[in-house]
Amino acid sequence: MTADPTVDFFAALKSRGQEPLLRKASGTLRFDVTDGKRTERWLVEIRKGDIAVSRRNASADCVVTTDRALFERIVSGEANALASLLREEVNVEGDINLLVLFQRLLPGPPRARRRRRAAMSTGRK
Repeated sequence: MTADPTVDFFAALKSRGQEPLLRKASGTLRFDVTDGKRTERWLVEIRKGDIAVSRRNASADCVVTTDRALFERIVSGEANALASLLREEVNVEGDINLLVLFQRLLPGPPRARRRRRAAMSTGRK
């Protein structure tokens, strides 16, 4: 792992391969993460749960634009992507349903993650 939450998130996502939570989903999301005048682009392709990640600057079904500081909080579970969208801190163009589905792959708040792990270990949901 690096000290860059954005790079770490997309590297971990790329290594997942097949994601059961998205087995019925297909489409592309491009994340435009801005830092001043610099923009990093990440393209996520989902094909019935198979995930591919690249740095290509290609058109996508859903384009999510946000600043780097907020995106780092989102991928570390400190902020929620959809709540940030409602506060107009994130801009989405295209198929917002893909972002709603993708939200499943984003970490929740640390306390929620602990409860979820505990519930899974006892067989509860």
